[in-house]
Amino acid sequence: MEGHEIIGFVAGFGTTFAAAPDLLAILKRRSSKGMNPTMAGIMGTFQIVWVYYGVLIDSMPVVVWNIIAVMINSLMVSAFFYFARTEKN
Repeated sequence: MEGHEIIGFVAGFGTTFAAAPDLLAILKRRSSKGMNPTMAGIMGTFQIVWVYYGVLIDSMPVVVWNIIAVMINSLMVSAFFYFARTEKN
């Protein structure tokens, strides 16, 4: 692994897991209050574009971190709709 890829993995770690505290808070309080699913959906959509871009430029850090970020954002949107539905009932 080259030096620039190591920097990419380190930088990607921080930006990828920036949304994780919000996801954990939603799961802990078991509520959708205060969460905006539109933001997570938009972020997830453009992270998919980043995955494609990473494939085009053959950048493993871009691909790996954005796949993980897509999963985190998908979990956030899923958690929002799950808890929003249970809060209605």
